[in-house]
Amino acid sequence: MTLSFKSLLAGAALLASSLAALAAPTEITDALGRKVTVDLPVKRVAVNFNFEEFTAVAGVEGWQKVVGISRAPWEGWRPVIFNRYKAVIPNLAAMPDIGHSDDNSFSAEKVIGLKPDVLLMSEWGYKALSTQMQQIEGAGIPVVIIDYNAQLLERHLASTRALGKVMGTEARAEGLASLYEREYNDVLARVAKAKAAGAPTKKVYVELGQAGAETIGNTYNNTMWGKIITTLGAQNIATGKIPGPWGPLNAEAVIAENPDLILMASSSWVNRPKAVRTGYDIPETETRASLMPYAQRAGWAELKAIKAGDINAIEHGLARTLYDFVAMQYIAKRLYPEAFADVDPVASFRAYHKAFLPIAFSGTWMLPLKP
Repeated sequence: MTLSFKSLLAGAALLASSLAALAAPTEITDALGRKVTVDLPVKRVAVNFNFEEFTAVAGVEGWQKVVGISRAPWEGWRPVIFNRYKAVIPNLAAMPDIGHSDDNSFSAEKVIGLKPDVLLMSEWGYKALSTQMQQIEGAGIPVVIIDYNAQLLERHLASTRALGKVMGTEARAEGLASLYEREYNDVLARVAKAKAAGAPTKKVYVELGQAGAETIGNTYNNTMWGKIITTLGAQNIATGKIPGPWGPLNAEAVIAENPDLILMASSSWVNRPKAVRTGYDIPETETRASLMPYAQRAGWAELKAIKAGDINAIEHGLARTLYDFVAMQYIAKRLYPEAFADVDPVASFRAYHKAFLPIAFSGTWMLPLKP
C-alpha cells in the first residue's frame, strides 16, 4: 500500500506539531537566585503558597494547570478570601491538598503522586521541609522558590518574573513587576524628600488586633509591619524590646513611648468576635466600631496617637505580598501627609484588583478611627 503525497504531508505536519508540543528544558531563576530547569510549557503545577500572587500572574486560566495546593494557608487561614476565589476558579473547591509545613501535614508522597511538572514553594517552607524537598527533587520534580515574605524588592521582582516564566505569562508578570517596582520606589522617594525637608521621625506602634482589646496581641520586630515602619523612616517602638521577630510588648512600654501613630493589624478572622475587622465584606462603620475598644484601653487616652485619632486598622493580609505597596502608601500617608497628599492607597488597591485579579474590589482594608 502506497501513501499518497497528501497523507505524507499530513503525517509530517502531525509529527511537527507533536514535536512542538514537547516540553523544552528551560532555566528559571527563582527568588533565591537558584537556577532551576523546568520543562516548558508546564501542564501540571503544584502550589504551596502565594496563591493570590499566582492568580495575578497566571490568571484564572493558569489554575487549569494546578493539580494540588497546600490548602491550610489559604482555606484555613483566610477562608473568607478563599471562598471568593473558589467562586471564580472552577477546580479550586475539589483541589487536592498536599499538606502544609506548620502542622506537619506536608506530604512528599502526595506531591510525587500528583506528577506535577514543577512545585512552586515558599522559601520558609522549602527550608522547613528539607527532607521532603530532597525526595521531591530526587523524583525529578523541580522546585521553584517564590518569596514575598523577606520584604526585599529584588525577591518580589524575581518571584513575580519566575511565576511568569513558569506559567507562560511573562508579559503579564513583567507588567506586575514594573508596577511594583515603580510604586515601591515612588514611596521611598517621597519619604526621602519629606525627610530632607525636615519631616520629624515619628514613633509607631503596631499590634495584631485579633483577640480583643483586653489581650495584648503580637507586635513585630524588623519583620512584617515592623520592617515596613522602619523602611518608611519611622521609629518602630518595639525594636529591640521583644525577644524574637514577633510577640507582645507590655502595656507600660507602649505608654512610656507615647507613639504618634498606632496601627492595629486586622482581618476577617473566623471565630474571633473581638478582632478588629477588615476585608471584602466589612463596611467602614464595622471596622471603626471594632477598633474603638482598643482606643479606649486603660492609659491610652493621653497618647498622642489617640488624641489625634491616629489609631488605624490595616488588613493584616496586605503585608508581605505583591500588593504590599498599597499598605506602604497608607502608612506613609499617615506619617507624611503632605508628601502623599495626591496618593490614594484605596484607589491603588481597587486598580490592582481591576487589572490583575478575578474578584471585584469591595469592603474596607485600611482606615483611621477618626474619619
